[in-house]
Amino acid sequence: MSIQYKGPVVLVVMDGVGLNESTVGNAVAAANKPTLDRLLSTYPVQKLKAHGTAVGLPSDEDMGNSEVGHNALGAGQVYSQGAKLVNESIATGRIFESDAWHELVDGVKAADGTFHFLGLLSDGNVHSHIDHLLVLLGQVKAEGVSRARIHILLDGRDVGETSALEYVDLLETRLKQLNDDTFDGAVASGGGRMQITMDRYEANWSMVERGWHTHVLGEGQAFASAADAIRILREEHPGVIDQDLPPFVIDRDGRPAGTIEDGDSVLLFNFRGDRALEITRTFEQADFDVFDRVRHPQVRYAGMLEYDGDLHIPARYLVSPPEIQNTLGERLAQLGVTQLAISETQKYGHVTYFFNGNRTNKFSEENEDYVEILSDVVPFEQRPWMKSAEITDELIARIRSGKYRFVRVNYPNGDMVGHTGIFQPAQVGVESLDIALSRLLPVIDAMGGMAIVTADHGNAEEMYELDKKTGAPSHDPTGRIRAKTSHTLNKVPCIFYDNTENKDLYTVKSSDEFGLANVAATVADLLGVDKLPMWSESMIEEK
Repeated sequence: MSIQYKGPVVLVVMDGVGLNESTVGNAVAAANKPTLDRLLSTYPVQKLKAHGTAVGLPSDEDMGNSEVGHNALGAGQVYSQGAKLVNESIATGRIFESDAWHELVDGVKAADGTFHFLGLLSDGNVHSHIDHLLVLLGQVKAEGVSRARIHILLDGRDVGETSALEYVDLLETRLKQLNDDTFDGAVASGGGRMQITMDRYEANWSMVERGWHTHVLGEGQAFASAADAIRILREEHPGVIDQDLPPFVIDRDGRPAGTIEDGDSVLLFNFRGDRALEITRTFEQADFDVFDRVRHPQVRYAGMLEYDGDLHIPARYLVSPPEIQNTLGERLAQLGVTQLAISETQKYGHVTYFFNGNRTNKFSEENEDYVEILSDVVPFEQRPWMKSAEITDELIARIRSGKYRFVRVNYPNGDMVGHTGIFQPAQVGVESLDIALSRLLPVIDAMGGMAIVTADHGNAEEMYELDKKTGAPSHDPTGRIRAKTSHTLNKVPCIFYDNTENKDLYTVKSSDEFGLANVAATVADLLGVDKLPMWSESMIEEK
């Protein structure tokens, strides 16, 4: 195309802001957002698929997430992703033929040790799936392992906010089927995913430290069973949802049921990388110094997938991740196009690592700048504006420098605050995003650039669990509206904000089939660079 901009092409990702015609429980609709409303009503808008097969997940019943969303945005292609890769590997049996699996099983048998499973216990299909765990438990018994312990992280974020007992019941039923004179399987410890173990981007290492003390050292409030722990902790902490439940250990005969010791094997059965990296480093690094581990048991450790392809974390993994090649970032770097990626800590890895195809390093030190604005370490409902102002401050200064031709930015508010399940903060989060847009867009205009304003998946537009028959909010036994803390299956907006003369040189195609993977080729067209043949088609065409 013959399009040329004086200023940058800016990709704005409004994380967790989907499209929903219903206003019931819709924090996006309720928000005072004059800028976004104006964009949606006066500029060309595409509705993009951001879930299911459009982003490489097994079925269109699978909600999207920020990781696969940014993979698709940056890759311009659809790759089989976490859950689908694991499903395929289990179905073919390849997962049990891997060297890593044999090392875990053979090693623990030789040492007469315990096989530990650690991960998120739900069917949210974002970080993990309980079905994978249930299959793996059966396989370790079939291969002669005599003892297994499960360390469960409670979800309440990608599934119902107080659904933990459903998954514990499924797990206990499976263990009851497997346990006999040759096999002893039991839950050993647990806690809410936002309290222990599953920190990301080094935002709050104390979560990992609490997880280490819980899972490895067996320290914490003791209970007779996981179900008892959940029920009692809910009574002790009224209103708390699963993701925020305190850590606990299971007591057996007056001792922790399953501390992690020398000679044991440990499998982290989460398939998504961002919240798996820190606990993996804690197990694997001999010179680890972030906190005092007290003791560092010599175990065979593996992840479900390789969580970082550049740093090769972990050293062992059961299923190889998708080999994402020919990303937009790599292509632009090869052509010498200057790029800026910016967000706060909570989503910094998404505009860098995930956008670049699960690659940590830059493609070009000379032509790429990555900027991280440090996130606050406080509950998101207490700071729903997050760092939207600081991101915008830095972004505006860098756009005014005239250095960059392509800019990508993520505003996390709709997703991170949406996950709390609390309506008012989610609404404020969207309003904070709108203020940021109102400041940013005039600067893009002044520099002669344009913006694609989109999202990676939905979240804040559905804050209530709805009755499937009536469409009205669902209530718990106390009469309280059930909060929805998970992502959605809704499409996301893709707004073409262009006030330059270039807007008359192209048209936005009409299609109901476009998804996030169509953005890369579109950006290439707007930058006037050749598209790669493997990319999904561009959403614009020259007049």
